[in-house]
Amino acid sequence: MREPADNKPPESLPYAGIRVVEFTHMVMGPTCGLVLGDLGAEVIKVEPPGGDNTRRLLGSGAGFFPLFNRNKKSIVLDLQTPAGREAALRLVGTADVVSENFRPGTMKKLGLDHATISRLNPRVISVSHKGFLPGPYDHRTALDEVVQMMGGLAYMTGRPGDPLRAGSSVNDIMGGMFGAIGAMAALAQREKTGRGQEVQSALFENNVFLVAQHMMQFAVTGQPAAPMPGRISAWGVYDVFTVKDGEQIFLAAVSDSQWKVFCDAFGFADLLADARLQSNNDRVQVRDWLIPLLRERLARHSAAELAAVFERNGLPFAPITQPEQLFDDPHLNATGGLAPLQLQDGRETKVPLLPLTLDGHRPAVRLQPPALNEHGPALLRELGYSQEQIAQLAAPG
Repeated sequence: MREPADNKPPESLPYAGIRVVEFTHMVMGPTCGLVLGDLGAEVIKVEPPGGDNTRRLLGSGAGFFPLFNRNKKSIVLDLQTPAGREAALRLVGTADVVSENFRPGTMKKLGLDHATISRLNPRVISVSHKGFLPGPYDHRTALDEVVQMMGGLAYMTGRPGDPLRAGSSVNDIMGGMFGAIGAMAALAQREKTGRGQEVQSALFENNVFLVAQHMMQFAVTGQPAAPMPGRISAWGVYDVFTVKDGEQIFLAAVSDSQWKVFCDAFGFADLLADARLQSNNDRVQVRDWLIPLLRERLARHSAAELAAVFERNGLPFAPITQPEQLFDDPHLNATGGLAPLQLQDGRETKVPLLPLTLDGHRPAVRLQPPALNEHGPALLRELGYSQEQIAQLAAPG
């Protein structure tokens, strides 16, 4: 079994020495900072009095703060006060990247928009995460669900007539990733020009990118893409099977050679010889009777038995896994894909790292999710504030 890759020293990470100041909340904006922070940047999270609301979310939002705010420092500034805005301007003056996901116009009202801060710091890169790029929709309030519904993803995910939100915050997360990619591109261009620029990323446009394959399917074939649960599969064997003891497993044989291996492995010589099943396209045409027949034959096996046969023969398969079961996944644990993390209440857990390696190393958790204002006093001292001034900034009102 492969040993976990050692983590790279912080100073060797690609964005070591880059300072990111983020005015972000929820998922989209914090994801941008997460990516840059994992890749070595110093990320300073500016929080309002009381802190980012995701510190207190329940239910499906309970994991937002610990997941998206590792490798960051926290400072509390009241941007509704002149003193808070002045401190924010001083902080922005030291930044390479400023990231935000407020409603359109909010940063301008606060005097923190790109036009203003670039006069203070011409090298600064501003990254704005919005619901829509500038245009007819940019006044609308967007959520991941909103853009999934209007952008075709919910249609493609649900059964016909039953649009369904994808089971993760896909647009928020990917929108933040594209914000980070834009920041990286702007940092590379700054090396040539010496100047920063404004980067924009948006939920709706991200969602359209996700369904572009289905748009282009229509462009090529003239046929609208059917929702994934109701589509005509491109593969003869490509489905979830309910097997012994009610367990479920995904099994596939997507080529003619895989079909032969599959039939040989299970002794299905009759199917291999059937003239109606000689090519993948032949098998697609008769899925209406082939798949029920395979379900009947495979139902006597356990999921573990089927998995063993498929793995031994190099055939595609997958257990049907719930997210919480991934904490114990042997591959993730053996390869260092899960890192120790401390929750806000002090409990220890593990968290997935970025899905990449750099020179064989996984970018690590260097800083635990910060306590509220954990780094505020030190950052303010660095900006030239006296102890008395820091106390005044922290005082209510």
